[in-house]
Amino acid sequence: MCGRYASARKKHELLEEFQVELDGDPDKELGPDYNVAPTKNVYAVLSRVPKEAERAVRQLRIVKWGLVPAWAKDPSVGSRMINARIETVAEKPSFRQAFAKRRCLLPADGYFEWMPVEGDKKKKQPYFIHPEDDGVLAMAGLYEFWKDKSRDDDDPLKWLVTCTVITTDAEDELGRIHDRMPMMIERERWTEWLDPKLTDPEQASGLLVPADAGRLTAVAVSTDVNNVRNNGPDLIKPLPPGEETALR
Repeated sequence: MCGRYASARKKHELLEEFQVELDGDPDKELGPDYNVAPTKNVYAVLSRVPKEAERAVRQLRIVKWGLVPAWAKDPSVGSRMINARIETVAEKPSFRQAFAKRRCLLPADGYFEWMPVEGDKKKKQPYFIHPEDDGVLAMAGLYEFWKDKSRDDDDPLKWLVTCTVITTDAEDELGRIHDRMPMMIERERWTEWLDPKLTDPEQASGLLVPADAGRLTAVAVSTDVNNVRNNGPDLIKPLPPGEETALR
């Protein structure tokens, strides 16, 4: 699963990197976060057709990590829906509508996974997995709108926008750390993936192609990342040689 990642790029960098046409939250900016955890607010790139417009507009929005289906009675279910498995995302009631109509990209600098320490199953060594070239990751995601019926229509908290990360089997080298990894969308597929007019689940599934082997690299990092209250660039700094405790 993907349960923690890093997203430290500034908003203006993401707007340029993803060729965003509309800043969906112009008065808000998230600070650098090296320990993004479920239920936190994150950036999402998505395309929607504005009212009275003829085409979809790519925008950057701030959403909450943990998808809440439109039919959910309580938004707390989102904490259990941080990931959607590629094998079932097109069929599961919680995700199938979003997969058909509300796909997004979740920008990340990399993500964290934990590997059991040899001889002590209670201990795990965290790894930061990121692009070899330090480029941005575009994780495949879904987003959804949830309406709080208890609030007035003019209440800014009336609508909750949430997201989930789609996961797949990890490639051989990364699979030694954890058997799952986030699904990445390569740049040449961004437009198709975000297209709200593409509603055929089979066609959308065809855009989910695993990243090329060797594109990502993993480095052992401090166990400080285990605590969601810890943050800062030191969390993604490689451990000095000899301090890695997990089985290589």
